[in-house]
Amino acid sequence: MRFFKNFLLIIFFIILLSSCSKDEKISVIKETRQDLEMVAAYKEAYEALEKNDTFYAAKKFLEAELLFPQSDWASRSLLMASYSYYMQDYYSEALSSLERYLKTYPNDAEISYAHYLIAICYYETIEDEKRDTEPIVRAKNKFQFILENYPNTDFAIDAKFKLGLIKNLLASKEIYLGRHYIKKEKWIAAINRFKNVITNYDDTVYVEEAIHRLVEINYKIGLIDESKKYASLLGYNYQSGDWYKKTYKIFNKNYSPEKNKIIKKQKKGVISKFKKLFD
Repeated sequence: MRFFKNFLLIIFFIILLSSCSKDEKISVIKETRQDLEMVAAYKEAYEALEKNDTFYAAKKFLEAELLFPQSDWASRSLLMASYSYYMQDYYSEALSSLERYLKTYPNDAEISYAHYLIAICYYETIEDEKRDTEPIVRAKNKFQFILENYPNTDFAIDAKFKLGLIKNLLASKEIYLGRHYIKKEKWIAAINRFKNVITNYDDTVYVEEAIHRLVEINYKIGLIDESKKYASLLGYNYQSGDWYKKTYKIFNKNYSPEKNKIIKKQKKGVISKFKKLFD
């Protein structure tokens, strides 16, 4: 009897070991098969992307991510899916995927690219100075984030360039609104818009017009001394410009460019020296 019990115990261990070995083999086969499916999905997605079938590519990249969520391929697949959406101009889908990428793979090696692609998606949705400023502000904030956190990347170079364009766009929006308030004869609101250009966007192409408009408005509402201060600011920095000619004509009604030669003066770029006039 005792021999039989020992025999059963041995058989049990053999079955157990056999079962474990079988499960391990199934697990290995399953993982290998899943790995191959993931690679196949990624390859199919990449080929679709090369053929400009970007929506199908995004679908297959997401499929590849789900097949092997713990591998390095998962984060790469989600990033490629986001890029595919971006290429199709599906910016909301791209942004949604990118935000999920940041939450799911916060330590991924390609995270700087994800932040850059988010910034570009916002940048691509900017229309003009007459529309909503939200995409402009979001793009600006994200490009600044890239400059601060990834200053030595190629993305930082483009971010700096894009920020310059955004700054000009924001300045143009202030000018547009200022002109609108002039038409409505809302002088204080217009003055605030043009002052904002001088204060925050004094290195853009719109600063000359902003100063001229301040000369124009202050003269119109009877603040002659204030008007002259802005005229001096414009003349000191932009005497050879067209906006200065218009400003000069406000105080000299008979002014004619053909009869009055303006002496060119080298631009000093020191607007800050004159800001004390307005304290």
